[in-house]
Amino acid sequence: MPTNLAIDDQLIENARKIGKHKTKKAAVTEALKEYIQRRK
Repeated sequence: MPTNLAIDDQLIENARKIGKHKTKKAAVTEALKEYIQRRK
């Protein structure tokens, strides 16, 4: 599902580099999965 979000460029770029993700989408997807796991 396409979604438009305003995310701080520096924040997303840091997450992408730290997670060694090739795309912003991959970084956000992984971050959401980790967030959900921690909250369960």
